[in-house]
Amino acid sequence: MRLNTHTLLAVLVGFLGMESAMAIEEPRYDVRMSQAPFELRQYAPILIAQTLVEGDMDAASNKGFRLIADFIFGNNIAAASEPGSDPNAKQAAKIAMTAPVIVEPQSSKIAMTAPVTLEPQTASVAGAQAWRVHFVMPSQYTLANIPKPNNSAVTLHELPSKYMVVHRYSGFNTVARVQEKTDETLAWAKQQSLKVVGTPQLSRYDPPWTLPMFRRNEIMVEVAAP
Repeated sequence: MRLNTHTLLAVLVGFLGMESAMAIEEPRYDVRMSQAPFELRQYAPILIAQTLVEGDMDAASNKGFRLIADFIFGNNIAAASEPGSDPNAKQAAKIAMTAPVIVEPQSSKIAMTAPVTLEPQTASVAGAQAWRVHFVMPSQYTLANIPKPNNSAVTLHELPSKYMVVHRYSGFNTVARVQEKTDETLAWAKQQSLKVVGTPQLSRYDPPWTLPMFRRNEIMVEVAAP
């Protein structure tokens, strides 16, 4: 079946309208260096909800997404009750979705119930079987006023301002492609004499029905302040 010009325009307009209607909050940052497709960004402090999961990249991403989505869609306890309400009543609240969804490989398997300190490392995507998945929470929240997860597998953390080298690209994310983009990101950081101090992360900004050429993916890795 061939699409005529009018049909193609209608499809594109509909797609763009959907994207605009679904505009969601992203973390704030300033670009300190740009050399397409790479950037050095300085991110403002953020609050994240995270979970630690096991499996390959796709399985871990799906499991982590479901756990955190369950939290933001209402499996939580509101931080404070409305004036005059029963202080013992457990109230849930929905939290707005933000972008991106971030997955980060870990060097070894991690017990789901144990507190974890993540040391800077360069993990291989291909061999990773343990992952940290996190969402950035809307900027209106702090640890004091955000609803608390009912599921202990989901935890909340405040992260300080960071410098991140970012490699932006489109298309699908296979393990091989993510590893290729990770290697390119680390190579660019080395060329710019930037010291890598964190594990490379895969950030995905779009819903799964987004056409590959319109998808926004980013490999992000923390570096020391230049």
